[in-house]
Amino acid sequence: MGQDPPPGPLVGPAEILQMLGVGRSRLRQITADRRFPAPFQTLIAGSVWLRSDVEEYIRKYRPQQLRDRDDEDEQA
Repeated sequence: MGQDPPPGPLVGPAEILQMLGVGRSRLRQITADRRFPAPFQTLIAGSVWLRSDVEEYIRKYRPQQLRDRDDEDEQA
């Protein structure tokens, strides 16, 4: 209805859990941190974030997740 598409792929809590390799309780702590990006949009079903914002957060504040993911990719 005339809405612009999002400026990139979106991720929800389930995808962020996988990206960070943490559980739901830890995810709630992380998303409550002021450094974590604000949701792109909050829906009745929950919040969604821009994937690029979450990836930037991981690069900046949780670089170990990137190294762990790279190690897994090399082993595959």
